[in-house]
Amino acid sequence: MRSTVHRLFAAEISAITRHCGSVAQWRPRAEDHGQLLARVEGRDKRVVREIDELGRLARGEAGPLAVLLNGNLNHHDDVQALLGELKPALERGSRLIVVAYNPYLRPLYGLANRLGIRSGELPTTFVTETDLRHLAALSGFEVVRFRPAAYVPWSLLGLGTLVNRLLPIVPLVRRLSFASIVVLRPILPHRGPRPSLSIVIPARNERDNIESAIARMPDLGGDVELIFVEGHSTDGTWETIQAVVARGDPRFRMRALRQPGRGKSDAVRLGFAQATGELVTILDADLTMPPEMLGRFVDAYCAGLADFVNGTRLVYPMEREAMRFLNRFGNVFFAKTLSRILDVRLGDVLCGTKLLRRRDYARMIAWRGEFGDFDPFGDFELLFPAAVLGLGIVDVPIRYRARTYGSTNILRFRHGLLLLRMVAIGFARIKLGRS
Repeated sequence: MRSTVHRLFAAEISAITRHCGSVAQWRPRAEDHGQLLARVEGRDKRVVREIDELGRLARGEAGPLAVLLNGNLNHHDDVQALLGELKPALERGSRLIVVAYNPYLRPLYGLANRLGIRSGELPTTFVTETDLRHLAALSGFEVVRFRPAAYVPWSLLGLGTLVNRLLPIVPLVRRLSFASIVVLRPILPHRGPRPSLSIVIPARNERDNIESAIARMPDLGGDVELIFVEGHSTDGTWETIQAVVARGDPRFRMRALRQPGRGKSDAVRLGFAQATGELVTILDADLTMPPEMLGRFVDAYCAGLADFVNGTRLVYPMEREAMRFLNRFGNVFFAKTLSRILDVRLGDVLCGTKLLRRRDYARMIAWRGEFGDFDPFGDFELLFPAAVLGLGIVDVPIRYRARTYGSTNILRFRHGLLLLRMVAIGFARIKLGRS
C-alpha cells in the first residue's frame, strides 16, 4: 500500500522535477526512509538539512532547484516561519513542492498507521487550500499548482489506477484525496539592470504594418532586439522587412528571418531559437495587440508577479471588427476549459502576446518532446507547460484593436476544430494522465 502511495505522489512530482536542475528534500522526518525521493525523477537528487547548502544549490548552474517538503508542513507548529526560513535561500526559478495531507481526512491518519499505509508520529497541523494560500502569501510565496494526488483506499479493490485518474475531475469528491501536491513559487522581484528582451514578430502578408511596428515600439529599457520572422508572404512583406532591418534603429537591434515551415507556431519557434535576450515575447505583426503595451508585460515580470506573463483581450471594450462574436465566444470557452484542465485561472488563452524567460522556454521544449508536438498556433504549447511546470501565470489586460492592413490568417471553423482537438489531448494527457 505504501509503495502505491509513493508511486502516485512521485508521478505528480516528477512532472516538474524531471525538468529541474536539482531536487533537494528538505529535512526528512525520522520515519521518512527516502522511498518517495527515490521514486521522484531528477538529475541530481539529495537530502539537504542546512540553509547554506540549499542556497548553493539554488544558485548553481545546473538549472532550477526543486525543494521537496514531504509532510513537513503537517508536523510543524509554525508553517509561516518554516516558509520564511526557506525563502532567503531560494532563487526566482526555485520551486517548493509540498506533500500536504488532506485536512478533511484528519481522523483517518491513525487508521492509516494501523493499516501500514504510513508510519511514525501522527501529523498535528492540517491546513486547507485556502489556509495554505494565505500562509504562502504571508511568507512571500504564491501557490501556482494544487493537485490532489492519491485516493488510496480504492487500491484495496484493485481500482487504484482508474480511480486516481478519474476522481480528480469530479467536483467536491476531488477534495477527498489522501494528500495534495502543492507547488509554491517564491515572489522575488527582478534584481539588477532591466533584463534584456527579444521580441519575435511573426509576419505573413503584413507589409504595411512593419514600419508601424517599429515606429510605435516604446522605450522598454535595457537591451532590446526585434526578430522579424517572415512566412511565405505574397505582398512584399519580406522586402519591406529587409529594407527596415538594413536601415536600422538606434533603440534596438533588428534581425530578419524567413521560416522554412508554415504557421505561427513554426515562426515563433524559429524566432525563440535565435533569440539572445533573457526574456522572450511575441508581437503579432497585425498590431491588434498595441506595441505600446509591451512595457506592461516586462513590468509584471520585473515586479515578480509571475514568470509567465499572458495577454488577455477580453477585459476592455474592443474596437469594432476587432473580434467577431463567434471568435469571442470561442475565446471565452477555451479560456474556461483550459483553466479547469490546467488548474490555473486564465482569462484569455489565445492572445498572441506572451512573455517568459528564455531559459524556461528551453525547459518547455523538453516538456513538449515528452508530451507531443501538435500545436500549429503556438499558444497551447506555451500555456500547457507553463502551468505544469509551475511557472506562475499572470494576465495583462490589453485594448484589442482592429487591424488596419491586410486580412486575418485565422479560419474560424477549421482552426476551431484544431483547438478542440488540442483541448481533448490536454485533458487526456494532463488531467487524466496526471502529467
